[in-house]
Amino acid sequence: MGSTEEETTTTAKPIPLYDAASPTEPLLFKPTTSSAYPSPPIEEPPQPDPSESDPTQFLQISFNYGPRPFKDLPFLFLFLLSVLCTFAFGIFSIFHRNDNYSDVSTFTYDSNSTSCVQDTSYSSNPIWVFESSFFSLSSSSLWTYVVWTLVITLVLSVPICFLLLLLLKHYTKQIVYVLLPFFVIVPIFFDVYWFVACTLSSSCSDTFPLAYRILVLVFVLLGVGVIVWIIVANWHRIELTVRIIGVASDALSRNLGLFLVIPLLTVGLVVYYAPVVVFLVFSTFNGTIVAKESNGEYTCVWKQDSWVPAYFTLAILTMLWSLTTMVEAQVFVISGTIAQWYFSKDDENPHRSIRRSLRNAFGPSSGTVCLSGLLICVVRVVRAAVDSAREEDVPGIVNLVLRCCVNALMSAVEFLNKFTINFAAITGEAYCTSARMTYELLRRNLLSAVFVETISTRLLGGVIFVFSAVYAIVVCAILNGVSDLGDNAYIVAVLAWVLLIAVLGFFVHVLDNVIDTVYICYAVDRDRGEVYKQEVHDVYVHLPISRNSRSSLPSRTLGV
Repeated sequence: MGSTEEETTTTAKPIPLYDAASPTEPLLFKPTTSSAYPSPPIEEPPQPDPSESDPTQFLQISFNYGPRPFKDLPFLFLFLLSVLCTFAFGIFSIFHRNDNYSDVSTFTYDSNSTSCVQDTSYSSNPIWVFESSFFSLSSSSLWTYVVWTLVITLVLSVPICFLLLLLLKHYTKQIVYVLLPFFVIVPIFFDVYWFVACTLSSSCSDTFPLAYRILVLVFVLLGVGVIVWIIVANWHRIELTVRIIGVASDALSRNLGLFLVIPLLTVGLVVYYAPVVVFLVFSTFNGTIVAKESNGEYTCVWKQDSWVPAYFTLAILTMLWSLTTMVEAQVFVISGTIAQWYFSKDDENPHRSIRRSLRNAFGPSSGTVCLSGLLICVVRVVRAAVDSAREEDVPGIVNLVLRCCVNALMSAVEFLNKFTINFAAITGEAYCTSARMTYELLRRNLLSAVFVETISTRLLGGVIFVFSAVYAIVVCAILNGVSDLGDNAYIVAVLAWVLLIAVLGFFVHVLDNVIDTVYICYAVDRDRGEVYKQEVHDVYVHLPISRNSRSSLPSRTLGV
């Protein structure tokens, strides 16, 4: 009977996903016992080394399909408060504006009333100064070619992105190795072509003397030499990076809905920005026209209300925070969608994966997304302040050391945040918990995150540069053949190149996040000792071991 009673009163309750009291083993289920009768104290056995512990004790991490609790709510409330204050004071600025702001020149000082009064004989003509120049520009052939070229480029950018994704999925190795020489050929071509064209053109040669042209030519050639050195130094990694890009392209091709959702989120941010910009404009109209004495003479000037500069600061910081938060929300949606694909069986296609990721990003994990965006916003502001101080060229070794320390700290925060939001999208954990669990996950499995971050981004950047450069050359050739724009055709081609590289840059941004997500999913799989996607394991198993942990290689991490 005693044994039966003891069995019924003894329970094993799993603790939460992360145990703050056990920093070395955060992903464990630890049994806790409770009994109606106190037990005599016993001597605890020595704690084993976490690196040599049984892999079965680690929590089975996977995508959290169930209901998620709200995390990091204080940061969500802080973000909503800043947005509410921005809109509230913005609406106040509209109704409190002074319509005489644009008529300051019509006010004169009245010595009898010792105030500024408006001259009633003045009649204003509310016609914009640039109106005539705008309409004359719109009727010119240059403006017409610019508009049509940009519209056609924007339309063609969609099939170009899908074509590039298809090529990277099926012919990654061929595409990369074919385009690698163009990483060097294209810059040299443009450099030499500009040097020759500028030498033959009298206007350009007068603007840029021969010494300056030679200096630009040599500088670009030195930059090309650096690119060649980077390719040669990382040649042993290119083969693995090519396979990683191919796996990520395959994952992205199975979730094409992201190409519709992510741009719509960007459009939503622009729509959100529109009233804030209007509020900033109307806030400048809040003030009074006062008399200002100078050398015994009084003039009427505009005096802004004291709260307007503070509102400008609040609105601009809110816009920056909103921008970084939207970027992190996009990363969250991409990571959640790709993770659902990864942890599904090969014969299954996850339903409503994007909708579930959107609901988590703007629901239970919205506070986590706001905190991540806040950290990135702080990094950007601090780096801008450091760069501004560098431009002032303040002397002193202390200032130099301080700048180096700040840059190192900001880089560490950015790197920590990179995989934290991916892990939060998979598990739904809070930001700090996800940051620590991600570090522990990668450390236990001896994975090097730097490798995935650097080489793939550079290769993809080179690929889109070559694609956009070839497109710009084709556009310039067509314009020279069908129009008489002359040198203006180069301007139109450059605008088309900028637009296309911006769109392809968005594509690379999405693909980079897919690579990071697949990397974290592989680490989770490796930690669990399971294989959800064999094709991923066949590639990522060749990742280099983290240099920090080569000396303590646990036997359980040697197999996949």
